[in-house]
Amino acid sequence: MLSGKIKTIAVAATMMNGVAVAGYADVLQVGANIGNVPWEFQDESGENVGFEIDLVTEVAARMGHEVEIVNIPFNGLFSAVQSGRIDIAISSITITPERLESVSFAQPYYDSDQSLTVAAGGPSSVAEMNGKIVGVDTGSTGDVWVEAHAAEAGFADVRRYEGLAPAMLDLAAGRIDGYISDIPALLYYVKDKPDLAVVARIETGERYSMMFDKDSELVVQANDALTELKNEGFIAALHEEWFGAAPEDTTSTVMVMDIP
Repeated sequence: MLSGKIKTIAVAATMMNGVAVAGYADVLQVGANIGNVPWEFQDESGENVGFEIDLVTEVAARMGHEVEIVNIPFNGLFSAVQSGRIDIAISSITITPERLESVSFAQPYYDSDQSLTVAAGGPSSVAEMNGKIVGVDTGSTGDVWVEAHAAEAGFADVRRYEGLAPAMLDLAAGRIDGYISDIPALLYYVKDKPDLAVVARIETGERYSMMFDKDSELVVQANDALTELKNEGFIAALHEEWFGAAPEDTTSTVMVMDIP
């Protein structure tokens, strides 16, 4: 098992471009919306785990750094990275042209879409959300999609949340009728919850990556590390560990790509 229980502070002596890099280097502050399963969340012992926790830990190690995870609501990650409070932001963050105007990203490592999740007996499609209350995460691409399609979808109201857990509580309690968010997180979340179901994929062609302050020198270093990890099959193995299936060869989890 690749991840085991990765500690919040990761220490490693690694190789980067053939040059030995000693451990116990500077600590990178990594902002993450803890509770965003399966990307970054706490296990039963309170330890931070998840696909992106494993990935950023290894990327930082290849760069010769330790990491310290800082729990920040999703919408606060952008100002935190721009202000220098954190060095890197993770949390299934989609690369968009609008975001690239004010922040930078390394190459993507996951292809995704949005989805509609409902409670048992609820709407079975986006069309059936007409006149219903929809939930989204504040500032997320799900939020952006709902804003852009609210009129045609006919939502009665939009309720915004800071993370998956409170939204799921309201969905189960009937305070919202559906929740629109990233499909991988929801498929992972509902797989052992028979009273909830992902009923629709909303195709948006999104790709996730690590986010940095605009033109940060860390972007190229992290990008080089991601290239190494893709070529070694490390990220594909993480995908299989966390999602139970190997990624397709045509996805950004496998393909080496340019910095956007």
